[in-house]
Amino acid sequence: MRILILAVGRLKDGPERELVARYGERAVATGRPLGFTGFDSVELPESRAQRPVDRKAEEAVALRAKAGDSGLVVFDEKGSSPTSEAFAGLLAAGRDAGRRSMAMVIGGPDGLDPALAGTAEARISFGRMTLPHQIVRGLVAEQLYRAMTILSGHPYHRA
Repeated sequence: MRILILAVGRLKDGPERELVARYGERAVATGRPLGFTGFDSVELPESRAQRPVDRKAEEAVALRAKAGDSGLVVFDEKGSSPTSEAFAGLLAAGRDAGRRSMAMVIGGPDGLDPALAGTAEARISFGRMTLPHQIVRGLVAEQLYRAMTILSGHPYHRA
C-alpha cells in the first residue's frame, strides 16, 4: 500500500525538512518488506482566498484531488488520540483490505475543511494544543516509521 503525506504549506530547508526526510527514509526501508510503498510527501500551496472558510474549502479541493482514491487519515485538533499501536493497526488494516493507497492529510494554518475531515477514515489529534504544520509533519513522519517498526516487530517502539 502506498503512503502519501499531503500537506498544505511548504517546509523551508532546515531541521524540520531534515527530520521529515530522515523518518521518511526509515519508514521506506522498514515498510517495504511489509507491503508499504511510496511514503511520498506532497506539498500544496496555501490558498490566497480572503476568508478562512474559503481558504479551507479551496485547500480541501486541492487535497482531495491529490489524494485521488486514497483513504484519508486527517490530522486535526478535533480528532481522537489513538495509541501508536492503534495507528499501526489502522495502516495494516488498510493494507490487508487491499487498499492501494492511504493519504495522511495535514491542513494549513486555518486547519481543514470540515467536509473533507468528515470523509476521513480516521481523524487524529496530537493533542488539543495548536501545532504548526511543520511540526505536525515531523510527528506524522515519525509515527509512520514507528508504525512500521511495530508491524515488523522491531524494538524501536517500547510499549
